[in-house]
Amino acid sequence: MRADHTTQNARAQLATLAGAVASGSGGPGFEAFAGLPIAANSRAAAVLMLFGVLDGQPSDREAQADAVSRNLDVLLLKRASTLRSNPSQIAFPGGRLDPGDDSPIAAALREAEEETGLDPAGVEVLGALETVPLAFTQHVVVPVLAWWRHPSPVRVVDEAESSDVFRAPVAELLDPANRGVTVIRRDDQEWRGPGFLVRRVDARGEPDGEHLVWGFTGMLLEGLFDRLGWTEPWDRARELPLVLPDLDSSSAR
Repeated sequence: MRADHTTQNARAQLATLAGAVASGSGGPGFEAFAGLPIAANSRAAAVLMLFGVLDGQPSDREAQADAVSRNLDVLLLKRASTLRSNPSQIAFPGGRLDPGDDSPIAAALREAEEETGLDPAGVEVLGALETVPLAFTQHVVVPVLAWWRHPSPVRVVDEAESSDVFRAPVAELLDPANRGVTVIRRDDQEWRGPGFLVRRVDARGEPDGEHLVWGFTGMLLEGLFDRLGWTEPWDRARELPLVLPDLDSSSAR
């Protein structure tokens, strides 16, 4: 019973934040993107930040935030290694707005269905958050907060787009042992960002490697957790190993 109550508390907090953003009282927004310029030729895109109780392998740790139960999770995917933009990175389902999309919400749901096979009818949209700019790929992205109302199976639909689709327990993402920073050093410059380690398990619950969530997705997760008050103290000096793909291409998929 406690898990059910805690999970509904998480949904209520997410809905409250989405409502506050819609009314203009959502606070300063995602601080990591504050003040970044939006290029005149930027293309509109949207991602789906879908939370719910779906994980067949709940976290074995208790999060500090009362709203985070052991079985609260968020839907993520791993982009295919052959993509020109952000290959092999962990991401939220999403992509550019198509001419037939009447809103970023419609685009986020359409892309999520195409990428993960989820049934949009089972997704409760809580609302859109602030638009964030991505100068590197010349996109402006609307994160869409959502909740699983009627869960449906997810999978890799197109191997040319994704190599994995999975549900990450939020309690594990918040675990200080799984947090750190990623550092890119190039041409005497340094870029630092939040990173999250996600341990993978197979159908039997056995360890099956891990994913590193970083970049845009890591920044969105960190910003959301901070705004909800879910973040636990973690070592901001800890560097997580980062294997970079070819960063010379700025083409989007």
